[in-house]
Amino acid sequence: MISDFTSVELLALIAAAAGVGFAKTAIGGVASVSVALFAVVLPARESTGALLPLLLVGDVVAVSIYRQHADWPTLLRLFPSVAVGVVVGVAFVANVNDTSMRRTIGGVLLVLVAVHLWQRWRRHGGDPEAVRAEQHRRRHATAVVFGVLAGFTTMVANAGGPVMSIYLLSAGIGMLGFLGTSAWFFLAVNLFKVPFSLGLDLITVESLVLDAWLVPAVLVGAVLGRAVVHRIDQSRFETLVLVFVVLSSLNLVR
Repeated sequence: MISDFTSVELLALIAAAAGVGFAKTAIGGVASVSVALFAVVLPARESTGALLPLLLVGDVVAVSIYRQHADWPTLLRLFPSVAVGVVVGVAFVANVNDTSMRRTIGGVLLVLVAVHLWQRWRRHGGDPEAVRAEQHRRRHATAVVFGVLAGFTTMVANAGGPVMSIYLLSAGIGMLGFLGTSAWFFLAVNLFKVPFSLGLDLITVESLVLDAWLVPAVLVGAVLGRAVVHRIDQSRFETLVLVFVVLSSLNLVR
């Protein structure tokens, strides 16, 4: 299967795989670029299946590094609704074409970025105590909405990362907590997705052979991410996450 790609396409896949590793140990939004690159080189359905095992490799690495930093109350609030979102995503994948899959994910992500920026503007412009009280009241409803969207988008296009990024940023979780919570979340969710992906023929022998070639790039990206993450302050971290989410979303809706 490797011989079927041009040198440019192969370089794009290697860069995407390295981006997966980097995203898991540093800036989560970079994974959105990896999703977009895979969808450019491969058909959307095939790209979903080929990327999932690489994401699992990155998840295992991330959990081994950040396992002590997870916010478990946040994870427990999310998991039930995520399962619902994955099941909805399975039905969606079985009934729509590649273009609809891409554009749906891209549109959802852009809307979520807009909502997050609006909420951040409100936090800066309103009374801090009142804002925190309102966030506490809406915490459960927000977890349900984002959980369903994260499950849906991760099943449809392995694009749950941006949804989780926006949710965790909105919850005010710090950088290491962000990475630890994301690591455990996606390890559990991506394992949950495997039987569905096999049932939909998204994961094939050919895609696994391709993944075997790309695993070293994931590990290199993870090492690079680990080396730079402590050099990024919280504000810059949040900005970079949002920038990568927007860039990948615009590519998906093209």
